[in-house]
Amino acid sequence: MSMTRRDFLQVLAVAAAGGMALHSHPARAAKAAERLYDLPRFGSVSLLHMTDCHAQLLPIHFREPDVNLGVGPMAGQVPHLVGEHLLRHFGIRPGTPEAHAFSSLDFVKAARTYGKVGGFAHLATLVKRLKASRPGALLLDGGDTWQGSGLSLWTKAQDMVEACKALGVDVMTLHWEATYGEARVKEIEEKDFAGHIDIVAQNIKTADFGDPVFKPYVIR
Repeated sequence: MSMTRRDFLQVLAVAAAGGMALHSHPARAAKAAERLYDLPRFGSVSLLHMTDCHAQLLPIHFREPDVNLGVGPMAGQVPHLVGEHLLRHFGIRPGTPEAHAFSSLDFVKAARTYGKVGGFAHLATLVKRLKASRPGALLLDGGDTWQGSGLSLWTKAQDMVEACKALGVDVMTLHWEATYGEARVKEIEEKDFAGHIDIVAQNIKTADFGDPVFKPYVIR
């Protein structure tokens, strides 16, 4: 998989619009974030994708890893570049909001300047805005959504189930969600998500007859 500078800047725009402060001055940050919401439309189908929020409902100080090993021909290639190598590859200046979002360099200093990132309130604002300009857009969830916080553990993922329904997720697949066990995952699919969110997973089958546990695909 390759990524052009244009692709990367679009990803950056989404990250910034999704909650990353763009400047130490709040008013300037708000104006900059407002501009970054205006992503160009193309084609006739719009897919919005989220993944790996790990049950973090509130904005957090997130530090990108300083090591990301690529195997074989992917060694030293995007997305396995970190730190100075990543900044140099995409032409990002150290010490900027972009460097804070995508690298671990000078993290403590950058975090004091640019603050926390993410949070479902920011994410909801972004999703609403993008869906308003793209009628019929689908919000896809790549998983690792229900697991990762004390609250999600104590509620057996019910907090994240309600958050995803409120956010307007259309289709999701599973990853660490499976740690809640077969019975709990099926309960959420058949009760909470019924009529709201489709779970798809073509490679999960019963141990006895090999029947599919979830829908392999959905058509919208």
